[in-house]
Amino acid sequence: MQTEAFSELFPLFKGANPETLEWLLSVAVKHEYPANRAVVMEDAWGNAVYFIVSGWVKVRRLSGDEVVTLAILGRGDFFGEMAILDESPRANDVIALSSVRLISVSAQRFIQTLFKDPQLHHRMLQLMVRRLRQTNQRYQIRHRPAAVKLANTLVELAENYGQPTEKGADIFNIPFQDLADVTDISLEETSKIMDKIMSKGWMSIDEERQVIHLLNLKHLNHLANQ
Repeated sequence: MQTEAFSELFPLFKGANPETLEWLLSVAVKHEYPANRAVVMEDAWGNAVYFIVSGWVKVRRLSGDEVVTLAILGRGDFFGEMAILDESPRANDVIALSSVRLISVSAQRFIQTLFKDPQLHHRMLQLMVRRLRQTNQRYQIRHRPAAVKLANTLVELAENYGQPTEKGADIFNIPFQDLADVTDISLEETSKIMDKIMSKGWMSIDEERQVIHLLNLKHLNHLANQ
């Protein structure tokens, strides 16, 4: 991947020194995984930072026999940086939801890159603050109706990773259980709300292509802000 395409795909590297990006890409490792394959196991956190070139993954928390999806990430995002920066173990793993292509950079080389380029270091801080704000937003709406919370999740996925369409966006056909976990509502509530949204014509699901068509983001945004 060329440096220009890399910086365009990953907002983290917008405005980064081209020489820094060339060096980073020269030491990066490419990975490809099929759907449902483990990408990072819980004992591998802190070894590298992973950048999603294409596809969708989920971050799961493991606690005994309980498994809960914490986050859903797509093209242009990255993960693994927190384990490197705070050098703490993680009881999480990352699973490919779809076929996925990644680029990884080892922990040592990623830290070296941050020190080489002050602009990159600043962008990293900005994106971490953005993630914190999104987490705070979810916390603030934790007592809102389930439909409002689920609409927030769908809109956020569309804005962050969706493929824009004429009136909305296309996202991966994320399993309802994962949507329920991330939204912090029950699977039953998720199924009922998704059925209602589809009945209104705001959304459709293409099972064969594994795509959720969000057909009316304006109405979903309105619901999310109620």
